[in-house]
Amino acid sequence: MLNISHNKVSQYIDIKNFKSGKDIFTKEYHKRFKRFLSVFSIILLLVLFLPWTQNISSSGNVTTLKPGQRPQTLQSQIPGRIEEWFVQEGDFVKKGDTILRISEVKSDYFDERLAERTDNQLSAKTSSVEAYKNKVLALRNQISALQNERTLKLEQAKNKLIQARLKVKTDSMNLEAVKVSAEIAKSQYNRTVLLQKEGLKAVKDVEEKRAKLQETDAKLISQENKYLSTKNEFINSEISISTINATYGDKIAKAQSGLYAAQSSGFETEVQASKLETSLANYKKRNSLLFVTAPQDGFINKAIKSGVGETFKEGEQLVNIMPANYDLAVEMYIRPIDLPLMHIGESVRVQFDGWPAIVFSGWPNVSYGTYGAKVVAVENFISDNGMFRVLLAPDLNDVDWPKAIRVGSGAKAIALLEDVPIWFELWRQINSFPPNFYQPNKKLDSSKNKKKA
Repeated sequence: MLNISHNKVSQYIDIKNFKSGKDIFTKEYHKRFKRFLSVFSIILLLVLFLPWTQNISSSGNVTTLKPGQRPQTLQSQIPGRIEEWFVQEGDFVKKGDTILRISEVKSDYFDERLAERTDNQLSAKTSSVEAYKNKVLALRNQISALQNERTLKLEQAKNKLIQARLKVKTDSMNLEAVKVSAEIAKSQYNRTVLLQKEGLKAVKDVEEKRAKLQETDAKLISQENKYLSTKNEFINSEISISTINATYGDKIAKAQSGLYAAQSSGFETEVQASKLETSLANYKKRNSLLFVTAPQDGFINKAIKSGVGETFKEGEQLVNIMPANYDLAVEMYIRPIDLPLMHIGESVRVQFDGWPAIVFSGWPNVSYGTYGAKVVAVENFISDNGMFRVLLAPDLNDVDWPKAIRVGSGAKAIALLEDVPIWFELWRQINSFPPNFYQPNKKLDSSKNKKKA
């Protein structure tokens, strides 16, 4: 019957005493499910205490370890026009192989014999330099000869000056002697005149003394003229020395002026010759630049400037080449908040695009399809995407990376940090805390060794 009244039958009768009531009210429902929940709760509790490796996950690209091994574009150092291609896209080229030939587009270099003509000009300028050197040498010899001649002339003039000085001295002494003789003759004449007046001397004696006095006066005048003439010779000797100095000084100055002019012209010619040498070297180098060659062994990826007859400017990209020999690496980008956690030599797990993988980021040993790597470089300046670039190299103690990987393909990197319990990692993720800050063991060991030392 239906129990639709407020009076319950169970208050008066124990339904469990009946067989049907006993089957219904004493039966345990969902017994297995409760056991499952109990076991699951215990397992979940145990799992929360399992170790979990904190990590920093990031996507990146496959690159090369060394900058010289990365894909590069070839440019021309001079503007030109494409004349002929010697390779096709996908071809393998060795170092020094010619990729394409170009021609000049500037009118200054249209002359095919430009280098030869410049070489001829250089030879002429070199000969001119030698001629100026010979002229300088001749002028130096001329100056030396003039200086020697001036020295001899001055010695000769000085000797004449000394002779004139001695002659002047001699004539002056003779003049004094003649003056004394003249005075004596005059005294004798006067005394004879007095004696003649007194009658002690004859007129004849007076006349003889007068003749002798006149003769002495004549000698005096002659000696004075001779003395003045000798003095003039002495003055002329002094003037001759000054004249020699002035004359040869002028000649030497003119020769030195010619010498300096020849040296200046020689130096200018040497400068012109040096410029021609530079121009000749540039022309020869420019001729070699008309052929674009491979800088290293590699594969032609793409012809950026295609066709024949197309012109381009200097520094413009012509063709893209991928080096044949390279060491693979992976570049990943991390947030600035994670930068203090990255150190050189840290272990990283890498998953490459196109290779199947089962990844458990917290249990790297259980993951499948990942490869070991080591941090070899951490960028010190932030990149344009607002993150810091980290370069990874293959771990030599781990499985080798696949050989079919191509540079530029995608990759995912998981940087392994500290081991913590799972409950701690869940708590950290819920609260958006960063991973634990730590220092690698190598640095700790080195610091301990320094303290001990």
